[in-house]
Amino acid sequence: MTDIDLSGATWFKSSHSGNGGSCVEISSDFPGVIPVRDSKVPDGPALIFPAAGFAAFVEAVKAGEFGTV
Repeated sequence: MTDIDLSGATWFKSSHSGNGGSCVEISSDFPGVIPVRDSKVPDGPALIFPAAGFAAFVEAVKAGEFGTV
């Protein structure tokens, strides 16, 4: 996989996250992939997922396929 420069990324977290600080943030700035990072370590590494795979994961969470999360 090619390295992706995330320095200019716009990051956001779910409105359901609250203010607890234990959140993940995603960026939708990159076609075809979704970077995911830990909000507590914004300069740390990000996991890069194919956009279709990330969308399928989100839909599975919404459908309760992983239980209560």
